[in-house]
Amino acid sequence: MTTAAQARPPRRRLRAALAWLHLWVGLTVGTAFAAVGLSGTVLTFHEELLLWQQPQLAGHAARADGAVLARILQRWTPQGLGSVQLPQADGLPVWQGYFADGRRGYFAPEDGRLLLLRSADDDWLLWLRELHTDLLGGETGHQVLGVVGWIALGLLLTGLYLWWPKTGRMLAHLKMHRGPPIRRWLSWHRSGGVLLLPLLLLVTLTGVGMIYHAAARTALTTLFGGGAAPAPPQRAVPADAPVNWTRVLATARAALPDAHLIRTAAPASGDDAIGFRARALGEWHPNGRSLVFVDRAGGEVLLAHDATTQRAGARMTEAIYPLHIGAVGGAWYRWAVALSGLLPAALLVTGFLFWRRRRQVRQQDRAHRKDMAKRQAPEPSRDSAVPSSHPRSAPSRASDAGAPCRR
Repeated sequence: MTTAAQARPPRRRLRAALAWLHLWVGLTVGTAFAAVGLSGTVLTFHEELLLWQQPQLAGHAARADGAVLARILQRWTPQGLGSVQLPQADGLPVWQGYFADGRRGYFAPEDGRLLLLRSADDDWLLWLRELHTDLLGGETGHQVLGVVGWIALGLLLTGLYLWWPKTGRMLAHLKMHRGPPIRRWLSWHRSGGVLLLPLLLLVTLTGVGMIYHAAARTALTTLFGGGAAPAPPQRAVPADAPVNWTRVLATARAALPDAHLIRTAAPASGDDAIGFRARALGEWHPNGRSLVFVDRAGGEVLLAHDATTQRAGARMTEAIYPLHIGAVGGAWYRWAVALSGLLPAALLVTGFLFWRRRRQVRQQDRAHRKDMAKRQAPEPSRDSAVPSSHPRSAPSRASDAGAPCRR
């Protein structure tokens, strides 16, 4: 026997299946999507919040002195210091050190003294960062987040399909209603999602691109040209060869005169090359993707790579991170990215309120129909309600009706 669901046209069956998936996947996976979005909104203003929370980091002259850098590396490299970010006039004006165990240290640009040491265990901003990038689960959480990202993209696209109106009804479907509750929550959910969909798609897609960075770079460079970043040059020297950091910094700056040096690290034992990340004029990436390598003596440039000279595919790859964090386009885009982080939570809440209210109405309808069915059911006759053992029930129905009785 053909059921009502099977009798529907295929398109309506597809729509019903997608609506069911969109609802239940949104109410489950959407919770993680909302948490990632809310943490991203806060992290958009990470540096401002850090300076507000730790005022000792502000008020310094952003000066990168080679002797101070040498002192910091000598003191902290044995304790796990990996790389050091140079003081930035348009960012944090202090040395910022990144440790292998996830800690971050902040050092005065004047003399290299420690101003702050923080980790995800004692700093709420770094805890939020781990939630946003790894779901607090390390590498496993990072891969789970990639799956959540793909599912989130699916939710956005199925939501667009379910919303898509007939010809001529586009504006009507964008209207947000105040009531009744079911209509209100559904219209807020659909209209809010559609109006901000391009921005949320961009932020979600760039987030997925960051997780699968190698695959994204391969795809973009294959389609639009470009290649991998240049490999660091290798040149052996004695393990105890000294580093003249003052000359190294000067030579690195001269190698890319229009770029700002951003980050460096102590050279590996027995390696003569000292690498720098730099931000060339016109680069979107806040940490720069240009590279400079100088020998330990600071007398020779081993490699200079200006990221702005790459082909389109490579430059598109390196635009993924700044687009995701709102580091391009000025303040308006930054605030737009922050707003997009609130949208997954808003969609989760309005979707839940719509589902709950619709469930309540359906329960009320079922109860009402059951009550009406009881009222409309025929009442049993008085005679049929009399037990057969009662004396009045002994005569036959025919005699009770006045018909002749045969004895």
